[in-house]
Amino acid sequence: MNDFADRDIALLSVSIDLGAGRRGVDMGPSALRIAGITRELQSIGYHILELGTITAGGLETTGAGETALRFLDEIAKVTEQTRQVVESGLGVGCIPLVLGGDHSLSIGSVAGVAAHYRRLGESVGVIWVDAHADMNRPQTTPSGNIHGMSLAVLLGHGHHRLTRRLPSIRPENASVLGARDLDAGEKKLISEVGLRVFTMSEIDERGVATCMDEALKRANAGTAGFHLSLDLDALDPLVAPGVGTPAQGGLTYREGHLVCEKAARSGRLLSLDVVELNPVLDDRNHTAVLAVGLVASALGKTIL
Repeated sequence: MNDFADRDIALLSVSIDLGAGRRGVDMGPSALRIAGITRELQSIGYHILELGTITAGGLETTGAGETALRFLDEIAKVTEQTRQVVESGLGVGCIPLVLGGDHSLSIGSVAGVAAHYRRLGESVGVIWVDAHADMNRPQTTPSGNIHGMSLAVLLGHGHHRLTRRLPSIRPENASVLGARDLDAGEKKLISEVGLRVFTMSEIDERGVATCMDEALKRANAGTAGFHLSLDLDALDPLVAPGVGTPAQGGLTYREGHLVCEKAARSGRLLSLDVVELNPVLDDRNHTAVLAVGLVASALGKTIL
């Protein structure tokens, strides 16, 4: 039994693809369950508290709204529901694990963790493992897809219905790991707020272990611990083909596991989500099986 397993996992599925630019990631939670995520976590000593599924409206029946904030109404509703459910999981002493779904859901999952610890007088950090920084705003987005704004929202930059006029995290406690596809507006905001972004070039030069250690130091500086947000497009498409927004030159299989293993060994992981799995683009559920292994590593599974 691992060191975490005296706490239950509060498992929540969020079926949404409205924040993304292509269909399919709303089926990610089902693919992860088919790949055996519940069975895998039970095998390393966890009890699972099922929190159910939050399901967004369908593309065909949901109004897109503003061009720069596509599906704002529905995404605001889903992220608020996610926030509330994540808070409830923490309230009964569990580690929230959210299965997605596009990365807009993390606006809710991280906000829920932050709200829980704010009531205890503490803040939280975040490690955003992603090929993209998700630091666009309505005035800079090239697509209007809200999954590309999630981290900016959590830092307090974006539409008030998403930020709730209160930042969930501080930039000094946040890092992006694995970035390799950034928009001009994102680069500007990253510089303005002082967000630390570990690009793939830096990871190549310095090593993923060193970069993750620095991300952990930032996430844990004066906080209760950190949330790990794992976007599967952080991995190279040759390793993880089933993602909605692939970008060449990503993390290898072992680099992905090392990131998750270090998160576990830190002893400071409060919660996590795994997002952007697109079964439509996958090869025999290969990426889902990979994701199950990464989550297990983040929650304490070891080779020895």
